[in-house]
Amino acid sequence: MTTAAKTSSLSVPKRIVVKLGTGVLTSGVGQLDTARIASVCAGLTALRRAGSEVIVVSSGAVGLGMGRLGLKKRPAELAKKQACAAVGQSLLMQTWQRGFEPHGLTVAQVLLTHDDLRERARHLGVKASLQSILDYGAIPIINENDTVSAAEIKFGDNDTLSALVASLVDAQYLVMLSTAPGLIDLKGTGEIVPVVEKITPAIEAMAGGTSSETAVGGMVSKISAARLATKVGCGVFIASGAEPDILAKLFSGRSPGTFFAPNGLPLESKKRWLAYFQRPEGTILVNAAAIPVLREQGRSLLPVGVTGSRGSFAVGDVVDLAGPDGKVFARGETTFADTEIVSIAGKSTEQLKPLYLGRKRLEVMHRNDLVLL
Repeated sequence: MTTAAKTSSLSVPKRIVVKLGTGVLTSGVGQLDTARIASVCAGLTALRRAGSEVIVVSSGAVGLGMGRLGLKKRPAELAKKQACAAVGQSLLMQTWQRGFEPHGLTVAQVLLTHDDLRERARHLGVKASLQSILDYGAIPIINENDTVSAAEIKFGDNDTLSALVASLVDAQYLVMLSTAPGLIDLKGTGEIVPVVEKITPAIEAMAGGTSSETAVGGMVSKISAARLATKVGCGVFIASGAEPDILAKLFSGRSPGTFFAPNGLPLESKKRWLAYFQRPEGTILVNAAAIPVLREQGRSLLPVGVTGSRGSFAVGDVVDLAGPDGKVFARGETTFADTEIVSIAGKSTEQLKPLYLGRKRLEVMHRNDLVLL
């Protein structure tokens, strides 16, 4: 099936996330490609006028900062990268506002760390804020908050960030524009793979990293982002930002890039948050008998199915569930701390009731707070 056949029936989606790499926005270290930015802004405006809401995830702050500070190579030291981001972020927003000015559109800066999406209250706050920005008719320009992001709160790359944003806002499509024209079968035909029905090891083997001095990631991170987004029912395009009228081509079924077909039913909002926005605090180990009960019967995890735990976690923390082989198969919010697991493991609810008289729930993980991976 061709990309045109895949996308023609959904040519005017309600909501689109468009991610642009540093290489699309610049023609060298710190050198803005104003003609390309103007073209992208015109394409995004056309999507808006056709009835789609548009959210932009934009790289480029570190690269622009490097140029303004006279640096030729991306600094290795975190504090220096943060300084580049601080200088470059204002330049990046000026660039986007100038690009949309001729179209009468206003941009809104949104800077995020992983914790903003991992913590439930902040997660919901970001979602509500983005909705309000769209309701006002402005275009959110999202970037990682590189000036304050340390390793433990970073997304890692804006490909991952764009996939998480697409999931957060229930986007129908994620478009990743970069210097790559799509996924290329370098070990086979040497041509662009037009449609990926499923991300297999063979597809992953086609990916490569990046050697750019200003970029992070490459095709490896884009494949990873596509896997995340397609699991929640979002179609993903990878295409060249240098291609003239690229957005119009993608949404009229004339895609010159690669389309990743969504392969999963959209998850309910909280389950999606549990599955994709978390860095689990630890792991609860379960016996083999508990796995089919959770997987096939959709029931809660009871103490009788627990064998132990790994890591340190408190009541209400998000933890992984792993079977006897150590393989993680689910994730959710625990109602017991790690210090309690040893005393409840393998015991029946009836055995535990006298010990936990004041406790409303004796499930280790309720089915409403659990998602299968």
